[in-house]
Amino acid sequence: MCENCGCASSSMPDTGAEDTGKEIKLRVEQDMLQRNNNAAMDNRLYFADRNIYAVNLVSSPGSGKTAILEATVKTLTSLLPVFVIEGDLQTDNDARRIKAAGAGALQINTGNGCHLDAFMISDAISKTELSDNSILFIENVGNLVCPAMFDLGEQMRAVVISVTEGDDKPLKYPYMFERADVCLINKTDLLPYIDCDIELVRENLNKVSPGITIFEVSAVSGKGLLEWCGFLYGQAVSGKR
Repeated sequence: MCENCGCASSSMPDTGAEDTGKEIKLRVEQDMLQRNNNAAMDNRLYFADRNIYAVNLVSSPGSGKTAILEATVKTLTSLLPVFVIEGDLQTDNDARRIKAAGAGALQINTGNGCHLDAFMISDAISKTELSDNSILFIENVGNLVCPAMFDLGEQMRAVVISVTEGDDKPLKYPYMFERADVCLINKTDLLPYIDCDIELVRENLNKVSPGITIFEVSAVSGKGLLEWCGFLYGQAVSGKR
């Protein structure tokens, strides 16, 4: 997997020290995260100066976050400028979907990297003309582990979970949900056909992240998406996290 965030532990840098591999790994991760946080602060200041509301959209693969993003783009582009940075290991499939939905998009391919970082976002925004008074979506690589560690400079972190993933996803991946401001529970149109207790999903979300804002949505039927877009628009124009 990723050689940047420490989840590939087969080769650590040679520091010349007699430390254990675990101690070296800890120091490398701390230094790497501090550098990322500094870059994230630069991004945040850039967004604030331009009145750009940045949303980091995270999920596991197959949750339907790109479909939700397509629907969100179609609704919001009539209200304010929208741009999307797409993160994937390979292909520009999602960027093409977003452009077809009506927003500008820039693809970042991470190769074997399992997350986006603040430096990638800084590089991406230097390559495009973001409009002032706009909203920027950053669709992160599908992964509920490593993206949780990396601040990108966003004002909102929204995590998508689908009912097909089970009731206990927030308990299995607590750090991601602890760091999230919003959770969208997607694929609710499938509830009659699967064994998932959506009230238990809500209960587990609030155990991990008390007070998290929750939307029950379906990218297929459209359920809950207008409420989500209205909330997002209100946050963007007010600049609130």
